[in-house]
Amino acid sequence: MSEEPFVRDEVRGFTPYSPGLSIEEIKEKYGLARVIKLASNENPLGVSALVARVLSRKAGLVFRYPRSGNPALVSGIARSFGLDPAGVVTGNGSDEIIDLLVRVTAKPGLDNVVAFRPCFSIYVHQTRLCGVSLRQVPLGPDFRFDFEALLAAVDGNTALVFVTNPDNPSGYAVPAEQLAELAGKLPPRAILVVDEAYADFADPAGEYTLLPRLSELRNVVVLRTFSKMYGLAGLRLGFGAMAAPLADYVRRVRLPFSVNLLAEAAGMAAMEDVHFLAATRETVLRGRESVSRELSRLGCRVFPSMANFLMFVPPRPAAEVFEELLRRGIIVRPLTSYALPDLLRVSLGADEENAAFLAAMEEIVGHA
Repeated sequence: MSEEPFVRDEVRGFTPYSPGLSIEEIKEKYGLARVIKLASNENPLGVSALVARVLSRKAGLVFRYPRSGNPALVSGIARSFGLDPAGVVTGNGSDEIIDLLVRVTAKPGLDNVVAFRPCFSIYVHQTRLCGVSLRQVPLGPDFRFDFEALLAAVDGNTALVFVTNPDNPSGYAVPAEQLAELAGKLPPRAILVVDEAYADFADPAGEYTLLPRLSELRNVVVLRTFSKMYGLAGLRLGFGAMAAPLADYVRRVRLPFSVNLLAEAAGMAAMEDVHFLAATRETVLRGRESVSRELSRLGCRVFPSMANFLMFVPPRPAAEVFEELLRRGIIVRPLTSYALPDLLRVSLGADEENAAFLAAMEEIVGHA
């Protein structure tokens, strides 16, 4: 049709999420045989062998619908994380839970949502799509959380307050106790949503998660993903843990069968493979220490991180370094979409991938 279709005002000018060039696109563009992707914070060890076997066995069942509500997966999550299954909601990635929380709790044109700036793009996209005002508060020096400023932006019409801990793209994190204190200072109807996508990589991990305290924090939702530690980014699986009454309402409006049969089976298997999880964590923590040290030696300013990535300022312009890395077959993440054009973010990969990245950085900035 030649005429522009009618769409809501909130959608006009909407900028879609841009994941950057794929491995195949980089190979084709630069004539490369091998490309190392260290841009999306994926699992450095790939997929668990146990998960791969389960997916192979389940492949013949994909003509069937999964069970509504994924009860077996919910039960497994509750058992693995010590949660009340009545408060667990699974989703097509934690992105779906974010979207549902905005839709369920915030009234368009009246209520608001509060978050730091910069923040996860889905907070921005979904509030805008739902016609809900998003109030953003700048992070403090060195990307620290300014909770006083965050609270100052909250009022009686605040439905949700988002905090990502550890944060992306900086890797900054605070102990869970500080978030519990923040929750206690919110107005009665406001819900603190703590996105713990990277909490498995904090050290010590137990001090940075609110999951064990959810039963006493009724105005807190914790988001978790299977995309990072569990190696299931391509299957899109996450969950939200919250008070049972809120979980009931979220489940009522969730699209049927949003978690597919293979994702459900993979999630259950991934939680069982404790050896793969331990190896992943060991690889990330080892890489985080060595890559941070070597980048600092090369003249980069590296920010402390509790996640499976490092944010840094290179001694040459970030855009130039990014392009030179691409020419050498290494993809990192430029942070222009976060309004941080002078910084780059690199995911921690397998040992040989980290070594290749550092060797390339030595060539590019070693004599800067």
